[in-house]
This record gives sequence, C-alpha cells and structure tokens, in this order.
Amino acid sequence: MKNETFDASPTLLCIPDISGFTKFMTEVDFKVSSQIIPSLLNNIIYTNSLGFKVSEIEGDAILFYKQGLLPEFDDLVDQCKLFYKEFYEAMFAIASDFSKERKAHKTPDMLGLKIIVHYSEQIGMAQVGTHIKLMGEDVIVAHRFLKNSLKENEYLLFSDATMNQYSEKEMSSALNWHVVKQSSIIEKDLGEIPFSYIDLTPLVPTGN
Repeated sequence: MKNETFDASPTLLCIPDISGFTKFMTEVDFKVSSQIIPSLLNNIIYTNSLGFKVSEIEGDAILFYKQGLLPEFDDLVDQCKLFYKEFYEAMFAIASDFSKERKAHKTPDMLGLKIIVHYSEQIGMAQVGTHIKLMGEDVIVAHRFLKNSLKENEYLLFSDATMNQYSEKEMSSALNWHVVKQSSIIEKDLGEIPFSYIDLTPLVPTGN
C-alpha cells in the first residue's frame, strides 16, 4: 500500500501525558496495570469535546491534533481542565474497583497528568496504514516540552507559540483561576524555547 502524504499546515497539538507511569507499571501487578492504563487513556479520548483527532497513543500519552480554526482560548483551557478532572474521577473509580489488588487502590496517589499544548504553522502529515503520522520539527518540540526541569508533576503547559495566537485579554480571563508561571527548555538545535504553565493539582476533585 502506498503511503499518502499531505501538505504542511497550521496545527494545534495537545499531549496529555500520564506521570508516574513507569513506577506504576513496575509496582502494580501487570494483569491489573494493563487494564488500568488503557482505561485511563480511553477516558481522556472520550472526554475530548473540541474535535481533536488522535494521531498516536504512545504508551502513557496521547498525541492529539487539530487543524483549521483555533478554538477560543477559554474553550481550550476548559478542555484541558476537563481532561484533568475526568482523569482523576476515573482513577477514583478504578481505585474502588481494584481495592483488593496490591497497590492498585493507591492509583490516584501514584499517577498524575500533565498536558502540553503547542501550536505550529507547519505540521506535515503522512498516512501510514490507517493512521495519520504527524511530521515536523514542532512535533519534536511538543514532545521535548515533556522533558523539562519543572518540580511540579502535574501541570498545564502552553508554548509561547500557542500563547501568541491569542490576545492578552483572552488569556488573562481564561487563566484567572491560578498562578501562571514562566519557564523554558533548551533544545540543542533550536536554543531556548519559552513556555507558560499552571499547576493543576488544585483541580483534583475532592470528596472521594
């Protein structure tokens, strides 16, 4: 089968990534963890209300993408908050379902979620089998944001390339629920790449 390629186009990337994945997989019985992780990833996919498409599921992360008009910034933030809240609701339910399994009941204490949002003017695509493979420098950059030096384990991270697509008024209104901090990563061939981020832990559902 011949692979089909598409012209590069502006694309919004979103990567929800499960933190604590490696430790969880080594400490919880595989028979149990192999049910829990797919369940959590499915929950994230089904919570997608902005029309993101799935490019890849990468073990502990989902690479979403969206072409065309960007969503309103408050809608984008609300989507990410929803990913996070529903992720925890699912973990609380799982902890109850697997309460008798070794350490599985501690799932909400062992796992977390970080979310990367990055915008690019040039993302290429190639169809490989039934999947769309995203290609380009900014796909690498989006994944590189996951390898930052932040002390927080759970956060919502927006690249400056994303923030530059919105007005200050839009951003200040949508991000008024917590402190926005700035940091950056250093990429060998690209230099310093700045980003903004918010600690997500205050959003953990209570009363469970």
